[in-house]
Amino acid sequence: MNERPAAGTAADAASWVLGVDSGGSGLRVALAPADRLGEAARTASREPVRTVTAGIDPAHLLEQLLPMARELLDAAGVSAPAAVAVGAAGMATLGDGLRAALPEALRRELGVSRLALAGDAVTAYAGALGQRPGAVVAAGTGLIALGTDLATWRRADGWGHLLGDSGGGAWLGRAGLDAAMRAFDGRRGGSAALLARAEERFGPAGELPGRIYPRTDRPAALASFAPDVAGCAAHDPVAAGILRAGARHIAEAAAAVCPAGGGDVALTGGLFKIGEPLLAPLREELAALLPGATARTAAGDPLHGSLVLAGALASGGLRLPCEGRLLYVP
Repeated sequence: MNERPAAGTAADAASWVLGVDSGGSGLRVALAPADRLGEAARTASREPVRTVTAGIDPAHLLEQLLPMARELLDAAGVSAPAAVAVGAAGMATLGDGLRAALPEALRRELGVSRLALAGDAVTAYAGALGQRPGAVVAAGTGLIALGTDLATWRRADGWGHLLGDSGGGAWLGRAGLDAAMRAFDGRRGGSAALLARAEERFGPAGELPGRIYPRTDRPAALASFAPDVAGCAAHDPVAAGILRAGARHIAEAAAAVCPAGGGDVALTGGLFKIGEPLLAPLREELAALLPGATARTAAGDPLHGSLVLAGALASGGLRLPCEGRLLYVP
């Protein structure tokens, strides 16, 4: 954490911005000078913000956010941030309460006059590519693709593990477990290697349904098997075929949202940490579907993306589309 600057230093004169990232693993907050976003001080809570019947609970978010924000502001010697951007998983569909409550609450409690509320796909985009046209695929347990030509947003997938998220971690893990159970039964398409990995991770194959189906974190449980699929791919054609199919789905999502004429395609999220077994076929699929695009790793994470949005607000230079519920600027 940054030390508190002495009176009269740059902290008094510079515009400082606050970024917030709320997701399934908790709440993260960062404070940085608007012209030096890479020098952010960060703090985090591992308690996810509650989702209630009406959507994301604004009272619970504020209960966590305000003390964390004040801690960062006090340490930097900043009285109020020039702008705040809040990115949250589910903001587009579950964020009505946040859009109603946060502008006035943050103005009153932190002296904020400029505010953006964004879906986590938007902050992932801003963190990965900044404010230039292109497409971002964010893949972890699930998968969503978002692209823009700076006039409008285009989205593909992100529909959850039952209806979509094709090529994401839960999709790959479920396909790998399907191949394991095929081998257990003696059906075509089975993989003895994946069956052995499945029993190492989850126990006897015959007990697998009882271990997976009742879990409230079923998508995460399925996704936990994706690295095992990648680990078998070098010597198991069934595992390699699953990764190839997943790569094709990921490339199709990117192609659906990429601006006409191509552009940068950034990959972000924990799924891509499984490395070359997935990335090698993905590069081939992207080259076939988007020959004018350049695939690259993300420049920063969604928390950095929230700082990018806040910095753009502070300078009056926000160029990403303020459209619908994806990016809301009161």
